[in-house]
Amino acid sequence: MNDDWRLEVDDRNIAWLHLDRTGSGTNVLTAQILEALDEVLVAVAQRHPKGLVILSDKPSGFIAGADVKSFARLTDAAEAEALIHRAHDIFHRLESLSFPTVAMIHGFCLGGGLELALACRYRVADTGPDTRIGFPEVRLGIFPGFGGTVRSVHRMGHLRALELMLSGRNLDARAARRQGLVELAVPRRQLRNAAVKLIEEQPTLRPPPLTQRLAGAAPLRPLVARLMKNQVRKRARPDHYPAPYRLIDHWRRSAGRPSAMYQSEAKTVAELLTGATAQNLIRVFLLQDRLKSLAESDFQARHVHVVGGGVMGGDIAAWCAMRGLIVTLQDRAPEYLTRAVRRAHDLFRKRLKDRYRVQEAVDRYIPDPEGLGAARADLVIEAIFEDADAKRTLYAELEPRMKPGALLATNTSGIPLELLSRNLEQPGRLVGLHFFNPVAKMPLVEVVRGDNTAPETLAHAIAFAKGIGKLPLPVKSHPGFLVNRVLMPYLLEAVALHEEGVKPELIDEAALAFGMPMGPIELADTVGLDIALSVARELAEPFGLEVPGVLATLVEEGHLGRKSGRGFYHWEKGKPKKEKAADGNDLEPLGDRLILRLVNEAVACLREGIVEEADLVDAGIVFGTGFAPFRGGPLHWARQQGVNRLVARLEALAREQGERFQPDEGWELLEQP
Repeated sequence: MNDDWRLEVDDRNIAWLHLDRTGSGTNVLTAQILEALDEVLVAVAQRHPKGLVILSDKPSGFIAGADVKSFARLTDAAEAEALIHRAHDIFHRLESLSFPTVAMIHGFCLGGGLELALACRYRVADTGPDTRIGFPEVRLGIFPGFGGTVRSVHRMGHLRALELMLSGRNLDARAARRQGLVELAVPRRQLRNAAVKLIEEQPTLRPPPLTQRLAGAAPLRPLVARLMKNQVRKRARPDHYPAPYRLIDHWRRSAGRPSAMYQSEAKTVAELLTGATAQNLIRVFLLQDRLKSLAESDFQARHVHVVGGGVMGGDIAAWCAMRGLIVTLQDRAPEYLTRAVRRAHDLFRKRLKDRYRVQEAVDRYIPDPEGLGAARADLVIEAIFEDADAKRTLYAELEPRMKPGALLATNTSGIPLELLSRNLEQPGRLVGLHFFNPVAKMPLVEVVRGDNTAPETLAHAIAFAKGIGKLPLPVKSHPGFLVNRVLMPYLLEAVALHEEGVKPELIDEAALAFGMPMGPIELADTVGLDIALSVARELAEPFGLEVPGVLATLVEEGHLGRKSGRGFYHWEKGKPKKEKAADGNDLEPLGDRLILRLVNEAVACLREGIVEEADLVDAGIVFGTGFAPFRGGPLHWARQQGVNRLVARLEALAREQGERFQPDEGWELLEQP
């Protein structure tokens, strides 16, 4: 018996097959685990049990998917296709066993894990809040390849299955039961009994609703495919993210013919998997894991005290409470706390859904106008306005009240910590925790180390960020840190183009054509032109940035962007009113000016050691700015494009546009292996 799989047979002659991947906190389907499963299934079949239950011994869940690390090593489509066919064979063996089989699901059941579960005759899932069932493959530039497109359609129906695969979203146990993915959804304590019940009673599986079956009829598939592509096109361009379009084509061609569908699935997924988009998205996925792995401390903050009830402070407090921490929120005026509480309750209802969990989060979120919580907190986070004197005055009040060993963190977006720690009795306890707005959506937190920050303080802060479900990026204290410093030249170049007479719509379209999730003009309006101007002025002196006059003019006139209803765009109901960008425009020169300023600044940050290595620079900019994920990060993209070619383009732009395009001295670092 393989070390990862453990088989036991109880006194009812029911076989229980436990998966517990050696040396890992999570089960994933490696090639070795799949081959071992094949051997185990042969052995189980020879014992003729009453039934087989497949379950996980990992607290984190059932199976989190296939082995993504191995995907990164695949370069040959024929090799990838052979591996997929082998997985098909193993899952066919599971599916064809003569006795009933049950997947007993708790926690993660994603991707290949769900495909394995679908190869069982039945599925039972835990109704606890940690259960997550779905197909996230589209986020990696592929779609389910271990038979998932065939079996999900058979169990759920065509439209439901396609929507689940195209969206990459997760379902809880009850939603999965409603959709037809699982037969039973029960509390964790009842899972084993429910699995036994399915084996002993062997209920007849209900087919999907008639409307779901009709959608896959051959005459209707072209129409359904066209409608689905139109929906996908609103979220992703086919030249940037081909996987959803290839999935729809695969379904349109072969749905209703399982043998053809398996063949098409293997061939198409293999082609996608070895293509540039998937390989870059896999790289980004692994960069995410890299950031999570940076946490080496076992520090846990049970009580967090936040000072500042504005949007950032209130939302940081709400996020911490939602993640299970006791939070006290302090501000100088009750009305700020009232607004923060209202926003927090909205977040809890939206994210937690279950009214008992919502109430628990509400109970943990405590308005504290007098700041009494500072004395009990393991971590105090300052999130007041960007003024070094005001922050130092606050620290002088807080520090004497804080308990020994508690951390003091600032959410400053760019003030060097050396300025802020000047009068502290214990400057080593100050660290930066720079969250991004909106807190609930942006995954990155810059963990800022100043010259005086103690190593254990930095380690504890990294552990805290990971503990609340964020991606911690250690950065050196320097104006703008990494994300704002890299983003600002990009935004200012967009404004400079507008000053030259280029329409905002055309500027934004050039960025979208490159793959950015939002154009820079719309982004500036969304952030707030007053905030953009403030950060630009803050960074102008240390980095020699030119702040376009139109930005100051708009702010002086009260046109602040989305929040005022007018900025570079007019805004209605939270949406910018845009004219259609004229067709036939050459967007590449505009894109070069935008993207190369961003990349050049990223190179400077690498050279200066703001972040320690190129991969972490890429991670920070992808997760902090949304930089086109399918390009793998700005520095990775630069290497793929050719360092010499981009340096020559920057030099040409410097001659045309000025010194701001002068290539940074750090480009030679990218030429190193």
